[in-house]
Amino acid sequence: MTFDVEVLTRGLVGAAPAAPAVTVAEAGTAAELEAAARLRHATFVAEQGLFARHDRDDVDDDPRAVTLVARADDGSVLGTVRLAPATAVDAGWWTGSRLAVRPDARGHALGVGSALVRAACAHAEARGVLRFDAHVQPQNSRLFSRLGWLRLDDALVHGHPHVLMTWPVRRVADLVARTKAPLGVTLGALARGDAALGGPGFRGDDGAPVPGSDLVAVTDAIIPSMVERDPEWAGWCAVLVNLNDLGAMGAEPVGLLDSLGARDRSFATRVVHGLAAAARAWDVPVLGGHTQLGVPAALSVTALGRTATPVPGGGGRPGHEVRLTADLGGRWRHGYTGLQWDSTSGRSTAELQAMGSFVARTAPAAAKDVSMAGVVGTLGMLAEASGCGATLDVADVPRPEGTTAGDWLTCFPGSAMLTVDVPGTEPAPAGPATSRVCGTLHDSPGVTLRWPDGRLTEALSPHVTGLGPA
Repeated sequence: MTFDVEVLTRGLVGAAPAAPAVTVAEAGTAAELEAAARLRHATFVAEQGLFARHDRDDVDDDPRAVTLVARADDGSVLGTVRLAPATAVDAGWWTGSRLAVRPDARGHALGVGSALVRAACAHAEARGVLRFDAHVQPQNSRLFSRLGWLRLDDALVHGHPHVLMTWPVRRVADLVARTKAPLGVTLGALARGDAALGGPGFRGDDGAPVPGSDLVAVTDAIIPSMVERDPEWAGWCAVLVNLNDLGAMGAEPVGLLDSLGARDRSFATRVVHGLAAAARAWDVPVLGGHTQLGVPAALSVTALGRTATPVPGGGGRPGHEVRLTADLGGRWRHGYTGLQWDSTSGRSTAELQAMGSFVARTAPAAAKDVSMAGVVGTLGMLAEASGCGATLDVADVPRPEGTTAGDWLTCFPGSAMLTVDVPGTEPAPAGPATSRVCGTLHDSPGVTLRWPDGRLTEALSPHVTGLGPA
């Protein structure tokens, strides 16, 4: 990943245009790493006297650590900064350190320091980081503030005053703003009558109890661009997301109805193949539907299920434990790395049905399947519907090996359920899925993330969808 200094300093108050030939990139050679080490020694040992002999520490021996360097047009190193995970097991919390700029490259003429800081932020976010901190020397804290960093606390580092600052990573909040925040205003005209939008206790749920029956109805549409790009997978997912919705309400699937638009028979056949494969995998019949050819791609599926005791999405109460039950097997779907996790296409019918019936057999106080808003966004919807707030313990969230916290907590995870209940409640077996308590509901509105050091960071405001308590 390479950054142009002029781009990284554009818009910074007081920053003058920089030479485009100056770039920031990960140190790619032993010579660049050695040049960065020499610059660090000259800055922190010789010039500032922060260290007696050398400034190396355990982070330098961490293979996950990243060193960035700012290069002049002749290849010489003008500045450096490093970043690395803050914990032995990467929980999505990284720290930046050892920001050093060559004396003749300091100031606003080139903006090297600003560019290094901004590049470090971009690099951290690209690696799925959700919390990025730095201990900053007091004389540099104004620069960090101008770049958008927030002051957290005063601290002593190696016996010298520093300011603990954090970069506000907005990945979770931005995802929810795009996918869920407009719902309350948009759907307001439909919220009329006792049974509207799920009815009392189920307002905003993924499905709705059908009045006067034990039926539950759910429906989902697939993004048209996904239908065009990967029609078989779109067909599979149309079944998957609807059966997840039924499962979250504790309903046993009865059947599916599909509505398909396609440009021609060939394209429609590919979508139908995906629908049929998924229907066979879960052993749920497609009862009927509607197909229209000669139109742009469009796909939605409605599913019907039965339960005498539907589980609401808004039944949580302060003090309840938050549990995530997720299938960690599988892999990122090709072409959707960091966005869509595919575990279900490799599971047997028995395994899929065991995960789908988990909520019905557990009977928690509230449940929601994890949607495109991700784990944090879905927890926010559950908390909002329950009229309370939530805290998620990031390090306790079950997560597939090799995935970043940022990706896993904001992706569509395939088969994953959030449930809440009184502490100590034992869940039913969930087949191949992993189930773990990883948070709590409480009186304080909104969603916070709790990190291994105990610090809480705000992830979401109380108004996730604007639909309010169920």
